[in-house]
Amino acid sequence: MADEEFIEDECSSESKVVEIGGVEYFEHFRFVADKGQELLRVDKFLVARLQKSSRNRVQQAAEAGCILVNGKAVKSNYRVKPLDVVQVVMDRPRYEFEVVAQDIPLDIVYEDRYVLVVNKPAGLVVHPGHGNYDGTLVNALAWHFRDTPDYDVNDPRLGLVHRIDKDTSGLLVVAKTPDAKQTLDASSSTRPRSVNTWPWYGDNPTPRQEQ
Repeated sequence: MADEEFIEDECSSESKVVEIGGVEYFEHFRFVADKGQELLRVDKFLVARLQKSSRNRVQQAAEAGCILVNGKAVKSNYRVKPLDVVQVVMDRPRYEFEVVAQDIPLDIVYEDRYVLVVNKPAGLVVHPGHGNYDGTLVNALAWHFRDTPDYDVNDPRLGLVHRIDKDTSGLLVVAKTPDAKQTLDASSSTRPRSVNTWPWYGDNPTPRQEQ
């Protein structure tokens, strides 16, 4: 497929930023279908081109709104056409390596079955990246959820709802379910919220405070 373009920089320390509906996402992969591309579901299209990615993982990304075609989010059953531009984007920079669970102390101020709120100290990097391959908040979360089979730090439907700089301290919300992540993403804004203003999920859940 001579006309197909695959843009991926394994050594890049930064991901291209894509703005969707006023929210910034990071481009992880970008493909341009060739002129002779036959109609093909986008999940199959991507699985054939992404190493170490299963069809289920691609479908999860589509469900989370992380698969774009020509700049618009599509479902996994979208059929790719000739010259379509297919992007995989996420709300975090690309991890260039496997995230290793590390026993790093977390100051958890609240946790229930839907969300976790952690007080990030200044000096702690949030996401692994160039020059900070471990010792990050994400590594600590991987350890905290190591016995939770439904939580995967690489699943775009879960995880941190927002991010702050290394030298900034403050509360960060972690979504533990896809529904929580979707609702928090939709309701979040640039204005800081207190922990008590975040919406709850389900039928009158009983929050439990972590000790």
